[in-house]
Amino acid sequence: MVGAGPVGLTAALAVRATGRPVTVIEAGAADRVRPGSRAIFLHRVTLNVLDRIRPGLGLELARHGLGWSTKRTVYRGRDVYRRTYPPPRADVLPAATSLPQVVTERILLDACTHAGVDFIWEAEVTGASSGADGVRLDIADGRQFTASYVIAADGSRSAVRESLGLHLEGPRTSNAYVIVDIAEDAGDPLPLERVFHYEHPAVGFRNVLFVPFAGHWRVDLQCHPDDNPDDFGSEAGVRDWLVKVMPAKYADRVTWVSTYVFRQAIATAFTDANRRVLLAGEAGHVFAPFGARGLNSGVADARVAARAINSALRCETEAKRLAVIDDAAAARVAAATRNRAASSAALRHLQAASPGRKLIRRSAAVLAPVVPRLGKWLDTAPFGPTLDAPDRFGMQY
Repeated sequence: MVGAGPVGLTAALAVRATGRPVTVIEAGAADRVRPGSRAIFLHRVTLNVLDRIRPGLGLELARHGLGWSTKRTVYRGRDVYRRTYPPPRADVLPAATSLPQVVTERILLDACTHAGVDFIWEAEVTGASSGADGVRLDIADGRQFTASYVIAADGSRSAVRESLGLHLEGPRTSNAYVIVDIAEDAGDPLPLERVFHYEHPAVGFRNVLFVPFAGHWRVDLQCHPDDNPDDFGSEAGVRDWLVKVMPAKYADRVTWVSTYVFRQAIATAFTDANRRVLLAGEAGHVFAPFGARGLNSGVADARVAARAINSALRCETEAKRLAVIDDAAAARVAAATRNRAASSAALRHLQAASPGRKLIRRSAAVLAPVVPRLGKWLDTAPFGPTLDAPDRFGMQY
């Protein structure tokens, strides 16, 4: 296993759930501190997968996370949709939970420790080569490790993927996005609502998304195509626009700022020529975050890979072994393709690059008070279509 992010840790747990030993090789130190909230949203289907891998894990993550029950959509300062759901029972997995990725990783790491996962820290994998009998991993300090199979969860710049001749392919978005983490004021918090603003009039009619997560707010500002993102992502730039969309006190509570131009890319294949490596998470795909398909689909990648390797190790013939790995890789390529299509649809809606798309959004907003389904469409479209149908492995995403 390469990579000790949430996908790599999930894959390690999934391998241990089959009863097999697993070692995680990670470039960073065991006590590394990574900035920012990053992937904050876990869907119920992901919590269910984690609960099946290790009973109780999904509920533990939900207890550490935040479940907001109201979602609201605003068009140019006017509400066009609002819905509040009843709170979930404490003993039932919620529809979703929101928490910083560092907390998710801490909980998964603790579960791995209890499950008997071995770790090799501060070991940067710089290359990989596969053969008929297994995989060799080259470490930056000169060490080498071998394994029968490897799950590569070493991120979008995966050294394992690149050294095996597999590459991410896909376009970048034309708009930049500024993403800001803001600590909540526990003594005087804002209402727990996910709020999407179309064309917020206070910030030059740019789209703004507010998502609460445990102890914080995530605020996304969509820049116009001709904006210089540095003007909005600098310390002074963030303060300038943030006080126009939130109470002024929050400008002093910013904990992280990042600027992105998102890529919609999928690896050319999810396994190598010898069927000894399987890609998972951002090693295999990167998507814009709207709809939270990155980490959630990565968890599904991890479980499918672990189960496929367990099956392959039981195969009596080479042909069957190859078929098992090929089937798993093809299923996750198909899932990534569906996710990219869904997130691309969300991006097209958000960018509204043509006058026609802008007119459709504006017309829906005008008619939403008398045609409620148009308000619902405005609320859901920025996140892309839902992907509820499981694949042949029984996995969603």
